[in-house]
Amino acid sequence: MHIRTSFPHEITHEDVLVPLSDGTRLYARVWRPLTEEPVPALLEYLPHRLTDATAPRDRQRHPWYAGHGYASVRVDARGHGNSEGLPGDEHPGTEPDDGVEIVSWLAARPWCTGRVGLFGIGWGGLDSLRIAARAPEPLKAVVTVCSADDLYADDVHHPGGSVLAVGAPARSAALLALAARPPDPAHVGEGMWRDMWEKRLEALVPPAHTWLAHQTRDAYWHPGGVREEYGNIRAAVLAVGGWHDPHRDTVLRLVADLPPDRVRGLLGPWPRQYPDQEGRPPGPAIGFLQETLRWWDHWLREEETDALATPLLRSYVMDGHPPATVYARIPGRWVGEPSWPSPSVTPVAYALRGEPVPVRSPQYTGVDAGRLVPLGDDADLPPDQREEDARSACFEFEVPEETWVLGRPRVRLRLTSASPRGQVIARLCDVAPDGASTLVTRGALNLSARRGPGRTDPWDPGTTETVVLDLDPIGYAFPAGHRVRLGVSSAYWPWIWPQPGSEAGFTLDPAGSVLELPVRTRESDPSIVFGEPEESEPLGVTVSATLDEPRPQRLVVRDVAAGTWRLEVNPGRGGTQVHPDGLEYTEDARETYTIGASDPLSARTDSTWSIRLHRPDLPWDARVETVSSVTCDARDFVTTDELVCRGGDEVVFHRTWEKRIPRTAG
Repeated sequence: MHIRTSFPHEITHEDVLVPLSDGTRLYARVWRPLTEEPVPALLEYLPHRLTDATAPRDRQRHPWYAGHGYASVRVDARGHGNSEGLPGDEHPGTEPDDGVEIVSWLAARPWCTGRVGLFGIGWGGLDSLRIAARAPEPLKAVVTVCSADDLYADDVHHPGGSVLAVGAPARSAALLALAARPPDPAHVGEGMWRDMWEKRLEALVPPAHTWLAHQTRDAYWHPGGVREEYGNIRAAVLAVGGWHDPHRDTVLRLVADLPPDRVRGLLGPWPRQYPDQEGRPPGPAIGFLQETLRWWDHWLREEETDALATPLLRSYVMDGHPPATVYARIPGRWVGEPSWPSPSVTPVAYALRGEPVPVRSPQYTGVDAGRLVPLGDDADLPPDQREEDARSACFEFEVPEETWVLGRPRVRLRLTSASPRGQVIARLCDVAPDGASTLVTRGALNLSARRGPGRTDPWDPGTTETVVLDLDPIGYAFPAGHRVRLGVSSAYWPWIWPQPGSEAGFTLDPAGSVLELPVRTRESDPSIVFGEPEESEPLGVTVSATLDEPRPQRLVVRDVAAGTWRLEVNPGRGGTQVHPDGLEYTEDARETYTIGASDPLSARTDSTWSIRLHRPDLPWDARVETVSSVTCDARDFVTTDELVCRGGDEVVFHRTWEKRIPRTAG
């Protein structure tokens, strides 16, 4: 990583309030080049608190853009950080409409040329796409990284029509805790922060209440995504994703559906991180800021750059590699596609063989699935899959010569189910000659959604049907002499919440069942090269030592006598961050997922969060604590959430929510 300290422009920055038409003011930080000439503006807009949570990341990027002649602006969404207003629903919400107003406000600044670009990762990338779908005139270009475009299927809610246990309940608990953080009196004033905080807290509702109330693809999910609104996007879009991020499908859909003269796609081996983060594996990292600068210069300055000289889609095809939970770097090569679907990719069918096989996986199948949204931590990726393979029905295919796969594998399975409800999970693994099994990709299907995600069609017990299941897209090279292994299971906890009756499993008939691989021509593109990663100087946040004994990031506990399995997850938040302005920020979280080996109704998730914001010089000491759980019976999900907020020793807010939500599809 090269730390850039010298730029074409000197930089200034200030914090401002952006007025909205309803009188709400949003907190913003603006970095600008010192020049008399107006410049284009770049906007990053999301709820994640620019004065503490994203401050280190913001410092790496926004000054870099300002030093290259752009006004780079970071804005907190309403009801978050130091912005006024109340937090709303994550999905329909007010964020896109507010974002359109911010874009117009920026374009009207005397220091702006009137041309605006949007960028962001995760939630910020999604907001960029949602604003672009509203087509504000000043918005000319977007860079979206690791962002969902379909919040029902591809976010952390309902892949394949199933309820995600590791996603929705844990994320709901996290969002409840994070939304409960108070404004900072150092920025909003000592006389205002408490009143703003109390009003926010009164407006909070655990998001899982809404998510679980919409278990099929109904009208609720449409406003939150953009998959059905691509035709409204007029800005040029650079879509970036990682093979280890669950939202990589967004990149492929964007390059397939947007006009080729206004879109480019980039897929690397990365987790949910910007592609220049050398300390967040797996790599290789690239000079991503330089890559985006060419995009901005072309669309916002109308300069001649090579932004459109690259292939429509640049993808990294990873070499076969042994299983591990972290890789510093995954070897491979870059390939370029002139269009998507690509003329270099051919579907190749592999027929399953053998006699019909009963599939009745233990309910704890899936404990070695790895993290749903890898961030580059040591225990993020799936370990050796041999134990998971033993809990599944497996079919193998020899690899006589190296085989490159690029895109979405698909399976067609002939199933006979004894239960009206259930799920099927397919995993694609690379098996080395020594038996080591590396997870390549996977997919899941709620059997009641087999005819579409907007339907709940019970299976007629004892009947046989063919179901089609798409796996997540991947770029991978199976080495010669290895084997492709397809593992099929009837459970995948804690990713997929088990259906009542699913312990009966199903029978899989290989006759008529097929694995289809998108096989790519073995030809790399040596013209695809990237510069060295570089950023501006870091913020200078230090992390104080903690006396607590370090907890494992992922720990599996088996109670042999009780027949239960428990996965304990430590999201990796430890110690206190001390910011240069004196703010002390401490965050700790723990998630546990428990299930009995043969009882799908024993599934349980628990999440606890503890957050402290402290300014010794004011003094100011605010604490947020949440405890959340989800259990189930055959008819309902049962959610319990408790939120306690303190200002010093005083309890400012205390509320408990308990709710039963019918299991309509999950």
